[in-house]
Amino acid sequence: MKVAGGPAVVSVNGSRGASDGPAVPMSPQDLAESAVRAVAAGAGGVLVHPRTPCGRESLSPRVVGPVLEALRDAGVGVPLSVPASIAAEPDPAQRLARVGAWTVLPDRAVVHFAEPGAAGLAGALLERGVPVDAVAPLGGAAGPEPLERLRAWLERRPGGDRDGVRVVAECAAVPAYERATGPALPAGLRGLPPQAVLLFGRDGAAWPVLRLAARCGTAARTGVGDVLHLPDGRPARSNAELVAAARELTARSGRC
Repeated sequence: MKVAGGPAVVSVNGSRGASDGPAVPMSPQDLAESAVRAVAAGAGGVLVHPRTPCGRESLSPRVVGPVLEALRDAGVGVPLSVPASIAAEPDPAQRLARVGAWTVLPDRAVVHFAEPGAAGLAGALLERGVPVDAVAPLGGAAGPEPLERLRAWLERRPGGDRDGVRVVAECAAVPAYERATGPALPAGLRGLPPQAVLLFGRDGAAWPVLRLAARCGTAARTGVGDVLHLPDGRPARSNAELVAAARELTARSGRC
């Protein structure tokens, strides 16, 4: 899937489980098959949450490595991302240790700046040569602090170097100003080039935010990890169906 300004990512499982319906792939084989079909439908990147056989998210190299290898062996040729998050390892020091022990590296890693230890974790990943998707929520209960921490970390990087870093904004909703002034990057992201930004929303915010991303020329994200329904409200049958729906929706959207 292409949106104006960059490739989109498909979140093939996220925090979903078997109780969320048959569209959610669970086993490594199902994840690989779902990712292959989503890429065939046009996805330009895959975000996968590696899990143990009992379904718990994990950063262990014994879990992350086999999942990445299964996707690559299945022919998924787009960049593969994994989240290095509190859901997989609550302790910041243990997150650093787990990431340092990876023997099979993802193409990108997702770091949430609403979580403790994010700056150190992002720096460690970059030192290992793993580009970082630095996530900050816009709106919602977290408030402005995560985005402020992210901006401060970016400004501290040597010479303002942002190579290997993409800013990912999780939008709670499309800002009301869009209806009055037309689409524009949310205020907290002003000053960043659209090419270095990815926008996404969850559930009810997913499709409005995707439209905004297309109009503003940023990358975007979809997939059952974020939304289980198509734009018309019907349950999605697969990640590939969500990607196809996103392609159709963004093709009708203009630029801001």
